[in-house]
Amino acid sequence: MGWIFLLLGVMAEATSHVALKATNGFTNLLPSVIVILGHLIAFLFLGQAMKDLPVGVVHASWAGLAIVVVTAMSSLIYKQHLDTKVWLGMAVVALGIAIINLSGASHSH
Repeated sequence: MGWIFLLLGVMAEATSHVALKATNGFTNLLPSVIVILGHLIAFLFLGQAMKDLPVGVVHASWAGLAIVVVTAMSSLIYKQHLDTKVWLGMAVVALGIAIINLSGASHSH
């Protein structure tokens, strides 16, 4: 269940970060509300994830996955196209997350 909470936290946080661009310095109400609620929801989910998973694994996975998801979402929503080197870097981040989580190390506390 911890992994589900982690993924939900990543999605809430990524949505929040992508909406941040549309706030125009927090002068647009709806995107501003999305940013604030997104962060609150993300931390609620991450707190739940940490009941089952080690803090280091949650934080590393959250940060790495959020980078990849925010980049993908901003490409789709804001048409921010990035070059191949950036996408290669994203693949390295995703690979790093996979290695952390598939290393066979115990995830007990």
